[in-house]
Amino acid sequence: METDSNSNNNKVKPASRRKPSVRKKKPGGDTWVKRHSLGIMITVIAFIVSIGALLAFAFIPYTDEHSSDGGDWIYIPAEATKASVRDSLKSSLGSSMGTRVYVLWRLMGGAPSRSNGAYRVENGQTALGISRRISTGRQTPVKVTFNSTRTMEAMARRIASQLQCTPGEFLEACDRVLPDKGFTPATYPAAFIPDSYEFYWSASPVNVVKRLLDYRDRFWNEGRLAKASALGLSKVQVATLASIIEEETAKRDERPKVARLYLNRLARGMKLQADPTVKFAVGDFSLRRITGSHLKHVSPYNTYLSAGLPPGPIRIATGAAMDDVLNAPRHDFLYMCAKEDFSGYHNFARDYATHQANARRYQQELNRRNIR
Repeated sequence: METDSNSNNNKVKPASRRKPSVRKKKPGGDTWVKRHSLGIMITVIAFIVSIGALLAFAFIPYTDEHSSDGGDWIYIPAEATKASVRDSLKSSLGSSMGTRVYVLWRLMGGAPSRSNGAYRVENGQTALGISRRISTGRQTPVKVTFNSTRTMEAMARRIASQLQCTPGEFLEACDRVLPDKGFTPATYPAAFIPDSYEFYWSASPVNVVKRLLDYRDRFWNEGRLAKASALGLSKVQVATLASIIEEETAKRDERPKVARLYLNRLARGMKLQADPTVKFAVGDFSLRRITGSHLKHVSPYNTYLSAGLPPGPIRIATGAAMDDVLNAPRHDFLYMCAKEDFSGYHNFARDYATHQANARRYQQELNRRNIR
């Protein structure tokens, strides 16, 4: 029997079984993780604590329990050093908050020259926010007022007490700006109108004078200019007459009447004979009784001797007083004398005889009260 030589080749061989591959562990792997896990955890915790401390350092809000209006001011003068900035911050904000703001201000590259100014800090503001404002010089405007001011020197002192300048620097700025605008030293007070204004604390005196003059120019609108022209008065003359009536009576409701009386005298070519101008001439506004020696004091401001209006205002007149002049109601009174009841009001007269009778009653009351 013939044997098939290929029979062995046709037999199916069993498939070989593959052993699953096994990934070899690094020697000591579990031990490395265990050894370093504590350090990793400490690092993460330290990082979180650091972030928390940084946030607390920068974002804790400012609170001033002693402030009556819920805030405070920081002033950084032009000549400040880094050390004086630090001291100013600690003095205004307290040692802890001031130190935070100073550190952040330094980190932001703060420079005293760039931070020169005044900054209002409100309760709730963060150290980061405060330091950012100071480092970029974003000041808070300050309010400047100079009401009830008689002389330019007094005005300069008021301005200097509210801004970063000296009285002398303000007066020098007036000399630099006002003559080119047609003012003389005698008429400087007519360049300003008392009110409440906003300036940056570090504003230059020249810019302050220019802005105040601009406010005054805005006051003189077309309507007021037309009224002044109808009275035959310039803007300076209106301010001069307004300054006299402000000194003549403290009664706001009486000022328009007083203004018309002086306008009547000017229209008739009569001397004003205004007691406040005598006080200004002798340099003593505290005088309660004008005597013959005062009336003889030689000065262009003494309207008992000099005709017409004085060379300039005897105080810095308010806008309201100038409106009293411009809107003075018509009447025919020519004389006035303080009332003998010392109420602050005046008796008005059309003729000299009535005025003399009014004056005698007032003089008698002065004598009775022993006012010399």
